[in-house]
Amino acid sequence: MYDVIVVGSGAAGMTAALCTARHGLKTLIIEKAAHFGGSTARSGGGIWVPGNAVVAGNGVPDSADRASTYLAHIAPETPAELREAFLRGGPDMLAFITEHTPLEFRWVRDYSDYYPEAPGGQPRGRSVEPLPFDVSLLGEEVRNLEPPYVPTPAGIVITQTDYRWLTLIGRHPRGVVTAAKVFARRFLPGRRLTMGQALSAGLRAGLQKLDVQVRLNTAMTDLHFENGEVAGVLAGDELITAKHVVLACGGFEHNERLRKQHQNIGTEWTVGAKANTGDGIEAGQRAGAAVGLMDDAWWGPSVPLPRGPFFLLAERSLPGCVLVDKTGRRFVNEAAPYIDVVNAMTGDTWLVFDHSYRSRYPFCGIPPRRPLPRRWKESVLTAPSLAELAQQADLPELTETVRRFNTLAVDGEDTDFHRGDSAYDRYYGDPRTKPNPNLAPLTTGPFYAVKIVPGDLGTKGGLRTDTRARVLREDGSVIAGLYAAGNTSASVMGHTYAGAGATLGPAMTFGYLAGLDISGGER
Repeated sequence: MYDVIVVGSGAAGMTAALCTARHGLKTLIIEKAAHFGGSTARSGGGIWVPGNAVVAGNGVPDSADRASTYLAHIAPETPAELREAFLRGGPDMLAFITEHTPLEFRWVRDYSDYYPEAPGGQPRGRSVEPLPFDVSLLGEEVRNLEPPYVPTPAGIVITQTDYRWLTLIGRHPRGVVTAAKVFARRFLPGRRLTMGQALSAGLRAGLQKLDVQVRLNTAMTDLHFENGEVAGVLAGDELITAKHVVLACGGFEHNERLRKQHQNIGTEWTVGAKANTGDGIEAGQRAGAAVGLMDDAWWGPSVPLPRGPFFLLAERSLPGCVLVDKTGRRFVNEAAPYIDVVNAMTGDTWLVFDHSYRSRYPFCGIPPRRPLPRRWKESVLTAPSLAELAQQADLPELTETVRRFNTLAVDGEDTDFHRGDSAYDRYYGDPRTKPNPNLAPLTTGPFYAVKIVPGDLGTKGGLRTDTRARVLREDGSVIAGLYAAGNTSASVMGHTYAGAGATLGPAMTFGYLAGLDISGGER
């Protein structure tokens, strides 16, 4: 008999378990996959938490009122009490994690909110990331860590802060300096992890000190109830009893049936962890739970490559490219937040760029000036002239679109879609490109057209919860003993995306709030 069973070992689940175990409750984590960490371990590891001490310590002014204004503006559909619970709990959660795990965090310098010009927005950003983590603090358990989304060569570790400048390795001195620092890390004693790998490993190390077991290859098949209250979970034929259950086992991005039902899309373009098939959401629904935001996901334009989709971050913002629809027309600010770009897509989409762009910037992990792999031929078209590319890709209005775009790029002002106007756009721009770091004409062949699909980091719809992360029925009543956090719950972000780490920040915060409510404790 346990006091608490946490289903799922991502950041939300491990934060909840850390909190309950710290308050003396007998806690068990069960994990469906063969590795712990879930989508967290595959992520960039950024955490968006307004008012946190790390950012404040860097002299960046912020306030609770300012953050509240921002969230109310961009996510008005989310109940105000949920937004405020997140804003109140977030800084305490981060302080708790810092105190009770080996993790240390730093500000992701100047990575702005995704809507920094909105009321309450922060152009200098509110995101933090874990410092490189020494795996010796985790020991042999590191073998059970979920692999990263994009593996790097042995000994090479890259932080979110590094990534911005590495995209400019062929253009800016800071790119070269950053690459040298990354390479130099290979010679430091011991092995280190960064981004989501560091976050997952650090949380697991904190749990190890509390003797919290993570049982891998243990899938929850249903919830167990006694006298109308949660009393444990079923894992196949095994009944594991507990007074409280926290569902933090991800979304339903790899459940073909649910995705077709709610989003009219399949599972092939997500980068979420393979074990995320909506088990917790469906178990909650069988218990009478309400759901929300099931039509939504953490969308992002992605390139469908043979080994899986590649989620585009900097590539769209760098000067010398355009996104076009099936006719060859631009339809969006290419550098806009990735969720907005996908929401603007209506069908076949292409990212078009020229030889100058390819010579200057990495693309999908391939360094500048290096040819794109031939095995990408299903997604990448190339031609010596723009007219030939337009014909090959059946984009009848492409040449006129590029002519218009080139005029705007030379002037430095995108009067059509305002690319480069926002501090968010400029974060991944090229500061050596004047007068607008996001705009450059496409003039030099060969030209490229790359197929773009509506990918995602995971789904964002799930069980409805209250300010204490308790799961709710349709009538608003609480299902006694049942909690949810992370992508198993309907996101506090509603249909938007506040900033880098606005998945992990709320996931960890509501995991923490669930832990506090279960234990009746204080930080």
